[in-house]
Amino acid sequence: MPEDLYDRYQKAAAAHRQHHAACTACTGSCRCPAGQRLYESFSRLQDGYLNRQRQQRH
Repeated sequence: MPEDLYDRYQKAAAAHRQHHAACTACTGSCRCPAGQRLYESFSRLQDGYLNRQRQQRH
């Protein structure tokens, strides 16, 4: 069974937080290439999840 969008979004958030906590190159306003990739993945999944939530309310 494919992972639910919410689960993927939460896993991406956790991966980004874990990387950010350990990476000395990442700051609040600047990310290393791996950190940027993780952030973009999290952001894209979060946007998709929130958009789906908005659509279900209407």
